[in-house]
Amino acid sequence: MPQAPDIFIEYAGWMKARIVLTAAELDIFTLLDGKPRTAEELARFLKADARAVARILDCLVIFELLQKLSGCYALTGNGAFFSSRHPESVLPMLLHMNNMWDNWSLLTETVQEGKNPGLKSVIDAKDEAVTKAFIGAMHVIGKSMSQDIAAAYDASRCKRLLDIGGGSGTYTIAFLEKNPNMSGVIFDLPDVISLAAERLKAEGYLERVKLAAGDFYKDELPKGCDLALLSAIIHQNSPQENLSLYRKIYQALEPGGAVLIRDHVMDESRTRPPAGALFAINMLVHTIGGDTYTFREVKETLEQAGFQDMKLLRSGERMDCLVEGRKPR
Repeated sequence: MPQAPDIFIEYAGWMKARIVLTAAELDIFTLLDGKPRTAEELARFLKADARAVARILDCLVIFELLQKLSGCYALTGNGAFFSSRHPESVLPMLLHMNNMWDNWSLLTETVQEGKNPGLKSVIDAKDEAVTKAFIGAMHVIGKSMSQDIAAAYDASRCKRLLDIGGGSGTYTIAFLEKNPNMSGVIFDLPDVISLAAERLKAEGYLERVKLAAGDFYKDELPKGCDLALLSAIIHQNSPQENLSLYRKIYQALEPGGAVLIRDHVMDESRTRPPAGALFAINMLVHTIGGDTYTFREVKETLEQAGFQDMKLLRSGERMDCLVEGRKPR
């Protein structure tokens, strides 16, 4: 006979998440990087309540992100990844998740009304910290996946990549590394383009990439490219917004060029991949019309824009599905 679940244990994960996000927001992991401190010392530095800080730190010990020795707290190997000083820091992703918290808190109202009544942008041109957290989070996610995607797609015939909403250039760098004869164009918002310039310069790719500032909802796209990449873009759009974007891409691409879409691609039941079903809720609370889409839905919208020969090139569980469409010669 099925046993009733232990509700507290099974569904209280949000408590752990909230504790870790608060620690990230206070930058506790960076403050303890290389310098163990007592709760009282850390509280004085943070200008916070010592008892409350101690309770947070003790939980971080339980989560194996900190260790406690003789009253001092220090990072564990796992906790070190949450410090801004770690070369593979995941702190930007935590800060982005923290920015997402308010929208998720309004899920019930969103379900009742069909849209989030208190929608808060997680990429805000007016808030540099929010923008940096978002772009940094996308880089954390994309560092390894971009290598997989670039390796999985044969772009040897392509001369110039147009990375639409390319962020700090994570995927452009991966494609250029895999294809030495390729050049690139990154098209994104002005504040994001400045972040891309920094990363491209640091990685040694700035001379192979043109940076174009603009808003793909309002502006036309740069022309002269034979491969257009939409990496984790279509889920933030409504079907009509995607159709408008596909039409812009069609006009910008060279004849015979291809559009490559990386995103969750759902099966017809809309329950697989499981991460895609959860991400549909993420889009429900964070966008006006965003969603995750099936291959049939993506194919039909691309066809309306004029593309042909649509293929689902890759399926995956980590938003690593690939759909290709071609512009006729």
